Amino acid sequence: MTKSELRKTFLDRRKGMLSAETLEKSSQIADRFFENFDLTHVRVIHSFVSIERFNEIDTSVILTTVWKEHVQIETLIPRVNFKTGDIESLQFTSETLLAQNLWGISEPVHGEPVPADNIDMVLVPGLAFDKRGNRVGYGKGFYDRFLGRCRPDCIKIGLSFFEPVKKITGTYAGDITLDWLITPQRAISCG
Repeated sequence: MTKSELRKTFLDRRKGMLSAETLEKSSQIADRFFENFDLTHVRVIHSFVSIERFNEIDTSVILTTVWKEHVQIETLIPRVNFKTGDIESLQFTSETLLAQNLWGISEPVHGEPVPADNIDMVLVPGLAFDKRGNRVGYGKGFYDRFLGRCRPDCIKIGLSFFEPVKKITGTYAGDITLDWLITPQRAISCG
């Protein structure tokens, strides 16, 4: 299927999920994450913050567990720079003051951007993924541009409520493939 077909299909599927199901599957994804990744040598993780009205995966379970059990790890979340069209990574703790941007996405109010080449691991949102690490987002290219600035050894992990599709067609040279995909059932290596 093409990206536009998958975008519509998976937006509808996600929209049809009940909030209890979203929370349960988000918790299962967090379990698969901690079961499959050794964070001993990870120093900086960038994670998206869920957009509740879009029924996105709730990453708060992962982030709060990192804060409690992996205090050596710095956590970052995105802020969109509307002038450049790029994602900036800002430090995120339990005390970080957040405000909604023009699109209703929670972002840090204050802070200096952390360079993308400092990041060891990125948790990537998406609507659909395939086993080769291709993803379908909302179609603006923010994450592809951001991931393109990360180091080659940065581990890129897509989080999804759904199992991967067979193949995403319509990819282009600017698309950045992911290393892993985590669903409620399993972690899948895309390499």
